[in-house]
Parts: sequence; C-alpha cells; structure tokens
Amino acid sequence: MAEVVVMGAGLGGSLMAYELALELRPGDRITLIGTSSSYQFYPSNPWVAVGWRKRKDVEVDLTSVMKKKKVNFIPHAAQRVDPANNSITLHDGTEHKYDYLVIATGPELAFDEIPGLGPDAHTFSICETGHAVQAYEGFEELCRNPGPVVIGAAQGVSCFGPAYEFALILDTELRKRKLRSKVPMTYVTPEPYIGHLGLDGVGDTKGLLESELRNRHIKWITNARVKEITAGKMVSEEINPDGSILKTHELPFKFSMMMPPFRGVAAVKGIEGLVNPRGFILADEHQRNPTFRNVFSVGVCVAIPPIGPTPVPVGVPKTGFMIESMVTATAHNIGALLRNREPTEKPTWNAVCIADFGDGGVVFVAQPQLPPRNVNWAADGKWVHLAKIGFEKYFIRKIKGGTSEPLYEKFAMKTMKIHKLQAKAKHTSAAAE
Repeated sequence: MAEVVVMGAGLGGSLMAYELALELRPGDRITLIGTSSSYQFYPSNPWVAVGWRKRKDVEVDLTSVMKKKKVNFIPHAAQRVDPANNSITLHDGTEHKYDYLVIATGPELAFDEIPGLGPDAHTFSICETGHAVQAYEGFEELCRNPGPVVIGAAQGVSCFGPAYEFALILDTELRKRKLRSKVPMTYVTPEPYIGHLGLDGVGDTKGLLESELRNRHIKWITNARVKEITAGKMVSEEINPDGSILKTHELPFKFSMMMPPFRGVAAVKGIEGLVNPRGFILADEHQRNPTFRNVFSVGVCVAIPPIGPTPVPVGVPKTGFMIESMVTATAHNIGALLRNREPTEKPTWNAVCIADFGDGGVVFVAQPQLPPRNVNWAADGKWVHLAKIGFEKYFIRKIKGGTSEPLYEKFAMKTMKIHKLQAKAKHTSAAAE
C-alpha cells in the first residue's frame, strides 16, 4: 500500500486528487492537504471585485466531493516539508508520512517585497477571492468618491492576464454607471511592451491589447518597477534596457489594484535540491524533482525560467490548460511508478487563456508556450465574454462533480476553428459583393 499526498487544494491540487484516484491500486491512499475546505475559482475574481459575482458563486466546498472520491482531506495548510525523510509537518505539529508527494500549492503572494503593496496596506488584490471581496468594497467607495485609478502588476509577477482583465472590466462597469469620465486610469506593468504577458507575446496580443487600452483612454507605463506605495500615491520607475532609470512616475490614485510578486510557499522555503532561490519547485520533463525522486509538482509553484532577459523581472505564466497537462502527466507517472515502471509522460506546456473585458475580450493560444511555436494565435470579440461565462460554469461543475476531463485544449482548438470559419465566410461574402 502506498500513501500519495497532494499538497495544495486549488485548481492543480483538486484535479490532481481526481486523476490520481483513477491511477492508484487497490489499497493505495490519497491525502489532500489544503489551506481551507473551500475551492475558489480564481478566474472569476475580477468579476467578484466589481460585484458581478458573489463569493458564494465561485466557491466549492470540497469536503463532500473528496469524501465521495475516497480522498483523505485535511483542510489546513502544511507547515513544513521534509523530503529527505518523506514527511510533512501538519498544522497541529504532527507528522504525516508519504511514499509520493505532489506539490500543488500555488505561490505565496509577496506583498512585503514592495513597501505599501497589498490589501493590508494601500492597494487591492484579486489573487484570492477574499482579496477580491475587499477590492469590491474599495470599488464601491471609488464610485461614491471618483478619482484616479492605477491598475497593473508589480515586478516579479508571472500572471498578467488577470491584471488586464480587471483594468478593462473596471472600465466597462464604470461606463455602465456613467462614472468613467470622472476616473482617469493608468496601467502599470513590468512587461517590456503591452501584451508581452511573460510569453514575448502570443499572436497579435501586443496590437490587440494596446488597441483596447487606447480605445478606452487607459494610459500605460511599461518596463515599470514599483518603488513604493503610500496612501493615495504610487512611485514607479520606468527602466531602460541597460537597467538605468529612464523616468520616475508619481501616480496619485483613489483606487489601485496591483498583482504582487510571486514566490514559493514557506513550507518549502530554502530546501536545497527541491526549490530555486525564489522557492519554486524544481522539476524535470516528467514534473519530477531531480533530487527527491518521489516528489512531483504541478501548477504555479513549478519553477520555469523566463523566456529571456527583460529590463524588469517578468515571470512566465502557468495557465489552466498548462496546469491540466501537468496534472495528467504526473498522475500517469505516479501510476507507472506504483507498478514498477519508469515515468514516460511529459506535459505539453501549451498556453491557452481567455481574458474577459466585460463586453468583449481576447483569447490566445500558444503551442508550445515557449517560442518558437507550432500555434501562435490570438483573437478578440464580444464572444469571448460569453465563452468565459461558459467556461466558469463548466469548470465549477467539474470541481463539484469530482471529474478531471481536460477542457482547455478542446476549447482552444474549437475556438480557433470557428474563428477561422467565420473569417473565411466574411471574406467570401465580401468578395461576392
């Protein structure tokens, strides 16, 4: 009998438990360790932050579904991992032994790395649903007392989609409330150009996102390093390619949402051979740690080097489909090890993202995620908003039902096919006229 522990009960960890349940032998056991009993659908957090969703709409109680899947569920964060001794110290100080460990914790939000950053200081966040609820309270105060807004991402961020989404969703809701004319907006990002996304762009994301910001009268600052934030003011340095300061911007605001830097969680911090200097888990092509061979990792906690040097540090995103591919490969590889076979499965590391803007949006597909790519495609339109709603409903239902059917790749391929057929029909119609 083998004990397989999954640490982290977010998108990657929950799906990991579901897929492992299909791979284990009779008598093997799965233990899932989370920070709480609730799964939160983070892609909906921008909607929560403007009141389009309530917290209860995007949360799932995992207790009953994990019981149904016969998963031992511990809804408290692990305190420390000891990979040399195959054990985890739990919240109450007790040790839990494992034969195989899958780390799926996501990141720790490093608000403390920038003075004044975060919901306990002067800016809001949408990285957790509780943070998004706080942001909604701040948004309502902005509507009562309009003024400048600063939205964006700090240096060290590896997920830019939500920042773009929130800026444009905020614009949409302010226009609905007829308050947009009273709210100047600035978008601040460490990306070397708008639409870089930590991926050196995908398709025409540069042109599409620049156009969206320009058409909505949102100014932007790229190559931005946030220096400090005080009540109502952000100091941001615009950096030259050689690392020198091109310009210092002092940005007043009544409301600000900034994505924070990411780092590894405290439970794995500083473990030689397991993590890189930022605390992200080292993994080979099979998601397996090179030093501790019975440890795997999936999701945002995985160490992936940046695509290339940039004036300000920019991380590489781990999108939902990429995480799903990590999960499937890891489940199959652990299943192989349990049957005395070597792992052979490799994740695809493709990127698929649906970025909703409230009244439209952008979808992009990068296969593989790192260039040069076989597929390098992006498209926009009002249909993206509807696609995001459909995806939210499907994915929450999947978590509630305890199923792990991959969706992202099917959605991406179908979306590209439909978009190309529409473009062909439009071209044919124009030619006929």
